[in-house]
Amino acid sequence: MDALEMALLFDYYGGMLTDRQRDCFDMRYNQDLSLGEIGELLGVSRQAVCDNLTRTEALLRRMEENIGCVKRDAQIRAAREEILEAAAKLEPSSDPAVSALARRIIAAAQTLKE
Repeated sequence: MDALEMALLFDYYGGMLTDRQRDCFDMRYNQDLSLGEIGELLGVSRQAVCDNLTRTEALLRRMEENIGCVKRDAQIRAAREEILEAAAKLEPSSDPAVSALARRIIAAAQTLKE
């Protein structure tokens, strides 16, 4: 899993981690510090940081497997885009009822934005 995917998992599940896990993860993925630099800041060995990050990454993956927030969010985003595209095609209809309904659909789908 790449850093972007890890950061996304952290955004969803980071609140369920311990303070130490959050700190190590933040320093590694958000501040881009090396394992040695993190170890110095936390007063632990490079290996301890590596072990902590490995366990944290595995935990985040398990949380996603069990809870599925990231996957569900991606599905919702894709469905929203599909709904918006379909409604946009209906909006210019010569039938005022169809056009009005398309605008309602677009407005409702836009509320699903972040």
